[in-house]
Amino acid sequence: MDLNYYFDPVSLDKPDFELLPSRSLFSRNIHIHTPDTPINDINNYDIAILGVREDRNSPNKGCSEGPDKIRTWLYQLSKPKKKFKIIDLGNIKKGENVEDTYFALRDVVSELLNQNVFPLVIGGSQDLTYGIFNVYKENNTFLNLVTIDSRIDWKDDPELISSQYYLNKIISGKEIYVQYNNIGHQVYLTDDKLLTELHQKHFNSFRVGVVRSDITEMEPVLRDAHVVSLDISAVRQSDSPGHFSPSPNGFYGEEICQLAKFAGQSDNLQVFGIFETNPVLDVNNQSSRLAAQIIWYLFEGLSQKIIENPAKQKNRFTKYIVNLSGTGKDIVFYKSNHTERWWLKVPVSNNSAKTEFIACTYNDYMKASNQEIPDRWWKTFHKQE
Repeated sequence: MDLNYYFDPVSLDKPDFELLPSRSLFSRNIHIHTPDTPINDINNYDIAILGVREDRNSPNKGCSEGPDKIRTWLYQLSKPKKKFKIIDLGNIKKGENVEDTYFALRDVVSELLNQNVFPLVIGGSQDLTYGIFNVYKENNTFLNLVTIDSRIDWKDDPELISSQYYLNKIISGKEIYVQYNNIGHQVYLTDDKLLTELHQKHFNSFRVGVVRSDITEMEPVLRDAHVVSLDISAVRQSDSPGHFSPSPNGFYGEEICQLAKFAGQSDNLQVFGIFETNPVLDVNNQSSRLAAQIIWYLFEGLSQKIIENPAKQKNRFTKYIVNLSGTGKDIVFYKSNHTERWWLKVPVSNNSAKTEFIACTYNDYMKASNQEIPDRWWKTFHKQE
């Protein structure tokens, strides 16, 4: 697959000044697809950056300008601490219609994953998540999707797709098996009936206040994710004004960067996308600069990733068994002796001989010790039924 046919090369003006010495700059430590340096030997890289200048299915007109503006500020940040081999592929050529762009994104992400290259997708509007989903649909594989968003972009209409309703085609359950979590919804922007329907499907959405009260509780949610799709509107307007409908409430910049770092540390993360940054509506490039720093913290997390699997590395874990009195059932936990992260062992409901390990926290263990079944255990168990 010749990726040069899919991409327009990067073309940015030289910055008026550099924030760091040239040797330390992000842009001086990656390979950039330019008119003079075509894409070749993609499997030599660890990470690929790809922009998608698409907003035709979004009311947030102008977010198609996001990729290049985010690049401008990302290039001026410091290089990742770990010596990743990174390539910026440029921007995917806009299709004749939106569906063509979705398919092009699917093809590119699929190729990168096949070559063991991590794709970082910079949008553009968040309905591009559907193009990423199509990779898993085409391969008929299980997808654990996490969105970080101030609202849940779902309406019970599988034919409708836009940046505000793209989840319709993903979490319906008609295509492939999907586990879905949203982080950061704001209650006054969310339909109660929608939340009820979401919970009936055994999906989760964590309101922004709950997340902010203890952000570490989101680490296991992101640890199990295959795809993370971040809408910049999850950040409060004072920290990120570059959106057609910003909210005065939401995450602070530091908090959204912490969530990105958790995502990068995940053993399972395969694709990360950041969407809806609108330079046309931005103030002093604040949203674009924040988006660049979110990406920097994602790379920081990737540099700290430690692969741990309690199913295959049991000698690296301590096993805890909690007996639930009156039920005759045990809940089994595993704690890493190295990172002190926790996992839950959940039986597959239709086959008692099989089990599944899901990420959890010490708080889940304490709940079980107090004879309270953790929500993560219940939701995973019932989702399999």
